Amino acid sequence: MVAIDPTLLTNIFLIGLSGTLVCLAVHFIPVGGAPAAMAQATGIGTGTVELAAGSGLVGLITASYMYAYEPLADIPLVMAAGAMGSMVMLASTMFAGSLIYAYGVAVPFASAQVKKDPITGDRQDLYISKGTQGQGIPTICFVSGVVGAALGGAGGGLIYFVLMDLYKPLLSMTSAFAVAGVFTMGVMYVNSVIPSYGVGGTIEGVHDPKFRRVVGKDVITSFFVSILCGLLAVLIAGGMSV
Repeated sequence: MVAIDPTLLTNIFLIGLSGTLVCLAVHFIPVGGAPAAMAQATGIGTGTVELAAGSGLVGLITASYMYAYEPLADIPLVMAAGAMGSMVMLASTMFAGSLIYAYGVAVPFASAQVKKDPITGDRQDLYISKGTQGQGIPTICFVSGVVGAALGGAGGGLIYFVLMDLYKPLLSMTSAFAVAGVFTMGVMYVNSVIPSYGVGGTIEGVHDPKFRRVVGKDVITSFFVSILCGLLAVLIAGGMSV
């Protein structure tokens, strides 16, 4: 039997919290899917899982690097490193996509969800191509995506930090790195899939009415699923110590 002490309960809660951050992050990222690939919707032309996992995995790399090479690395530093890696990755993706939209497809960036961009105040409805849901990656979508990447990267960094503390006393350092990294990837993928059902295709970001409609349910679901992931991580650690 595994004795659950307050430290382990805290670890389970932190993994639940970090998984929830990853799920929340997905709703901020402008996911356009196939319509965006044809410039018929705003956002990046791929799905929720790919975007969340892609930015999250880059954040995991930067978080693990901080953990491994900074002797004073604590939870805030590791989370900040994860957030920074994810932000750079997703910002680069959106910038490259914007170049293609502007110079390859020759469309103006416009959102169909708001009359004016909440950040720049620029009119959007005047530039929406007929038969589309908008096109390109307007300023609000870009900023929302960067914020989402920060949340997802920070969440991934938190998962990794907690798991390293669990597995480091039980395994060699190299094995602990591997197990923590793989488990973190698993939690990220789980929390990337959950919001894909709520989003149901495309979402522009925090200003999208769909955000307010689905984010609450998805976040609650994600928290409880992530708690189960945390419990599994603790049980695995308990099995290693036997």
